[in-house]
Amino acid sequence: MREAVSVKVYHGYGHTQNLVVFGHVFKGRAKINQRFSNNLLINACNLVKLFMVKPFAFTNIKLHFFGKTFLNKTEADGFFKFEWQANEKVAAGWHEVKIDALNEAGDVMAEGFGKIYVPHITQYAFISDIDDTVVNSYSATLWRRLKVLLTKNPRTRTVFSSTANYYQQLAVSHTTLNQPNPFFYVSSSEWNLYDYLTEAFKFNQLPDGIFLLNTIKRLKDFFKTGKTGHQGKLLRVMRVLDTFPEQKFVFFGDNSQQDPQIYETIVQRYPKNIMAVYIRNVRLSKAESTLELLDKIETLGISTCLFTKSEEAMAHSKKIGLIAGEDFA
Repeated sequence: MREAVSVKVYHGYGHTQNLVVFGHVFKGRAKINQRFSNNLLINACNLVKLFMVKPFAFTNIKLHFFGKTFLNKTEADGFFKFEWQANEKVAAGWHEVKIDALNEAGDVMAEGFGKIYVPHITQYAFISDIDDTVVNSYSATLWRRLKVLLTKNPRTRTVFSSTANYYQQLAVSHTTLNQPNPFFYVSSSEWNLYDYLTEAFKFNQLPDGIFLLNTIKRLKDFFKTGKTGHQGKLLRVMRVLDTFPEQKFVFFGDNSQQDPQIYETIVQRYPKNIMAVYIRNVRLSKAESTLELLDKIETLGISTCLFTKSEEAMAHSKKIGLIAGEDFA
């Protein structure tokens, strides 16, 4: 009896001339049904299961989009990326894609469905880190990060106070409810945590967006979660900026790890594309060095804000006209 195969597709993004979507092909099930329990053992087991994956390496895959098909292969860890141009104009909004995993004879072993987001033409786009920027994660200390991951479920994770309200305001800043500003959530967390994170964001009513995560890990690497090098994060952010060269971006991060350095590197390369950089001050010992980096960014005419509470960042956004002065309803 052949082992089951499954295709996991993550939300992609782009526009008519540059579309991209990511995913994995696994041996076995691609998705673990999440149970939202207060039982610590159940939460720990559910978290560990996310790392019990068997990637399907170098298998053939086929993308279906707008009546056209494109072929590719998975990488050694089962990861795939399709990047293509559409033959016709793609309207703003969400569009479904279908991806098949093929055997050597070209027969479909499994299929997966995902979505591509084409942003509306809006004034701003937002790139936000996740851990310790939106969600309290203790990323700088491995044992504390693991404790939170193992004992909490997606609906009991702590989102920083007022962050959802703030991001909701940003989503409709200088635009309308039916044409929201796009959000890209870029993290050093692994693709293993994709369903976990999207559920946490949905439950806490954070704006829908594109999640761009890091290389998947196997169970043997579980205790290295979140500790992948940050070079990949830098490249993922630059990839978004290259896809939307006419867009004005606002960055959100924290100083628990390398966000200030990553963002300072990026603004040096794309100074005309960045309006503002916000850094949450979660490591007070790094406040001075963070301010030094932000001062360098400000010399390029880009607004910056080092904040502890989201209300401080919100006040700054109102001051520079990024969001309206009145409260979000």
